[in-house]
Amino acid sequence: MDLDGGNRRVFNRLGGPSAAPPPDSSKNQKVCYHWRAGKCSRYPCPFLHRELPHPSGPTSAAANGPGAPKRFADDSGFSGPAPRRGPNFNNNHNNTWGRMGANKVVRKTEKVCNYWVQGNCNYGDRCKFLHSWSLGEGFTLLNHLDGHQKVVTGIALPAGMDKLYTGSKDETVRAWDTNTGQCMGVLNLGGEVGCMISEGPWLFVGIPNVVKAWNTQTNQELSLSGPVGQVYTMVVGNDLLFAGTQDGTILVWKFNAGTNSFEPAASLKGHTLAVVSLVVGANRLYSGSMDHSIKAWSLETLQCLQTLTEHTNVVMSLLCWEQFLLSCSLDQTVKVWVATENGNLEVTYTHNEEHGLLSLQGMHDSESKPVLLCACNDNSVRLYDLPSFSEKGKIFGKQEIRAIEVGPGGLFFTGDGTGFRVWKWGEAVPKP
Repeated sequence: MDLDGGNRRVFNRLGGPSAAPPPDSSKNQKVCYHWRAGKCSRYPCPFLHRELPHPSGPTSAAANGPGAPKRFADDSGFSGPAPRRGPNFNNNHNNTWGRMGANKVVRKTEKVCNYWVQGNCNYGDRCKFLHSWSLGEGFTLLNHLDGHQKVVTGIALPAGMDKLYTGSKDETVRAWDTNTGQCMGVLNLGGEVGCMISEGPWLFVGIPNVVKAWNTQTNQELSLSGPVGQVYTMVVGNDLLFAGTQDGTILVWKFNAGTNSFEPAASLKGHTLAVVSLVVGANRLYSGSMDHSIKAWSLETLQCLQTLTEHTNVVMSLLCWEQFLLSCSLDQTVKVWVATENGNLEVTYTHNEEHGLLSLQGMHDSESKPVLLCACNDNSVRLYDLPSFSEKGKIFGKQEIRAIEVGPGGLFFTGDGTGFRVWKWGEAVPKP
């Protein structure tokens, strides 16, 4: 809401009910045609997300009396105050966006239609629920690959491979052909997959009490022992493999080229509860924990340099982007950190969400603009332009989306409780 010349203007991006405006507040207003079509992703939107009141009875007569503003009528019978012509003004009276006969406008809710998912919704365009897995423009759903029985917790694309790997709490890893989308094989691990990453030809999978390592080029398989409980997160930095575990320890291995194996290098202690997020940037390792804290470690000395305690719940994901560290938490915030002159990190901006946050990922859209992908625990992913944090779009899942991965050529992947979806930046190519 903002105040402009005493007139109260309410921007309601969801199209919900709003109080009737003052008599002259509809001057210079225009109803957003993207909202009428149920797919406006701008917030705040400069146009109205509600229909202008239809004049009738004494009020209408008074409005059309002496001194009343001039009115216009389009072919659909709509009558209202003549809007000021702006740069986006369209004087096409035959425009019927979002109108279903008799001026009935269906206001879409941000929820996917269950009947549409099952393939038997009879309402079509008149359905008030979404018949799409996303809102917003600029990205397209390419494929949806099912197979896992529980939530997908890791997605990895080893270098030089034409395969994509997914790990799940259903205790399996699946290999997918990136050209055909077909599942090429299923590996049963006997334990829930807590995380999965790839580095060069190596694929690392974290399960309870062990890290499994596969060389996808030679098929060599290794088991890295040492973890106590579930392995929730892994990252590679400075030729070291780091794994965050359930007991709050960060285990470190170094690859020995002579023996072609990974040897224990260190054990970092300091967190009092499980370590669930790790990221490397600016010659530092950052760890997020269920104890609500973030710790910064030197990659050279492996000593803790700073402990950050601004979050009030589990720090679920960390992301290094340029000179910033971004963190998200179940406390419903994304925090942006920047280094001060003495090298310590301080919060420079806090973005508030309506739901707890599970995962962060960053990439550039088809116009090379930075976009932040935030998975929330309401089964959705929010897409934000950076640095403004203006909402660019939204992706929906059948269940919580716990894994987001970025691929080459504008591709990105989201995994929920049934499988994963493949998305691509760029408009959809119309079918001939």
